[in-house]
Amino acid sequence: MADERLIVALDVPNALDGLQMAERIGDAADFYKIGLGMLTGGGMALANELKQEHGKRIFLDMKLFDIPATVENAVRGIAAYGLDFLTVHGDPYVVSAAKQGAAGSDTKILAVTILTSLEREDLDAALITQGDLREIVCTRAARAFEAGADGVICSAREAAAIRALPQAEGRLIVTPGIRPLDAADDDQKRVATPRSAIRDGADHLVVGRPVWRADDPRGAAQAIQQEIATAWQSNTSFA
Repeated sequence: MADERLIVALDVPNALDGLQMAERIGDAADFYKIGLGMLTGGGMALANELKQEHGKRIFLDMKLFDIPATVENAVRGIAAYGLDFLTVHGDPYVVSAAKQGAAGSDTKILAVTILTSLEREDLDAALITQGDLREIVCTRAARAFEAGADGVICSAREAAAIRALPQAEGRLIVTPGIRPLDAADDDQKRVATPRSAIRDGADHLVVGRPVWRADDPRGAAQAIQQEIATAWQSNTSFA
């Protein structure tokens, strides 16, 4: 069994490419993220196949955002597939509606704080409240937890501050924007290495392009798994 703290993002064009990539990665990953980019390319079919036929855990990254009734109904339909994680925007009313939709299922609702592709100037352009970005992320995380979120999506740069929140006890922190030292940042801005993300309290690391664009995706996933294991051992030895 691979370490499920690594979630490989299958950000490839369609379900066939995704299945082939999962086969290339093999036993080096047991947890996969499927997002909006594959929505019209058979993403739900792939999620169901990987879950039911291959025994993989699935993170469906839809970032749902709508009126409460619509969110609740959408989540109820998705939860029927028995997937593991589902993202919604971190606004409290969205989180609350999503939790109602997921009631009775094992699907965990993860609230998006601020996308890891954004910096303060991007928030300014979107007319989002003034202030330090980390403080905004932490405030959104706290409010999402209070609304019932099982966890949050944030960059590793904010993980330690969120982990310190009283509302974060027993909740998940999932960090995208993870890049090994030799990998390009691509369109991510608030990035971190696997080692630093684990050190700062992340439960799961989402890694996409450094794995699926690699000449040897299985080897790339194994290298990240090793870095996670080393970081975890260092954390526990100093606990």
